[in-house]
Amino acid sequence: MRISFKLNGRLVEADVEPNELLINVLREKFGLTSVKYGCGIGECGACTVLVDGKPVLSCLTLAVDVDGREVTTVEGLTREGGLTPIQRALMEEGAIQCGYCTPGFVMVGEYLYRKGRRYSEEEIRSLIRGNLCRCTGYVNIVKAFKKALG
Repeated sequence: MRISFKLNGRLVEADVEPNELLINVLREKFGLTSVKYGCGIGECGACTVLVDGKPVLSCLTLAVDVDGREVTTVEGLTREGGLTPIQRALMEEGAIQCGYCTPGFVMVGEYLYRKGRRYSEEEIRSLIRGNLCRCTGYVNIVKAFKKALG
């Protein structure tokens, strides 16, 4: 079946199977490698993208479900002049080690940043608990989020 949706600001179309996952469409049909396959069961957050501005796990989302919607990946966050505030804070606080989980954290951070409010450390820890990192221990990730959000 043919779907069309807005991907990183531009209208795109793709032929997909009814059971095809969004992560596979983004990576294989559009070459967007920021969307990472981690666990495949919705527990690690590495595949997080924004659908209509809200975080969604692309490993659990059928591609047909984004027909007519707007999908944003890390590639769609690029701005003239460089990094987003979340990306900059993650870099400045040393919250990036292997980088595999980083795109998922960036997308959750972008969602929170767009909400335009301040967050306590406890709120940040609660809001990122669906994103797993095996390298950093979360201390610097939380510091970066606090810096950008709060």
